[in-house]
Amino acid sequence: MNNLLFFGNLGAGEIFVIALVVLLLFGGKKIPELMKGLGKGIRSFKEGMNNIEKEIENNDSGQK
Repeated sequence: MNNLLFFGNLGAGEIFVIALVVLLLFGGKKIPELMKGLGKGIRSFKEGMNNIEKEIENNDSGQK
């Protein structure tokens, strides 16, 4: 399975071009800030999913 999750059939060349365009659009100083924000968003999403799973487990165990 050579495909990445959502990149489909993108090769190394296409990924390089996309990275270059992102670098040109945002500049070198903004990219770490963007990645930090993205990381916080992913962490928040995972915490929300864990909280929902815990609520479901608590409700299921309380009904038995």
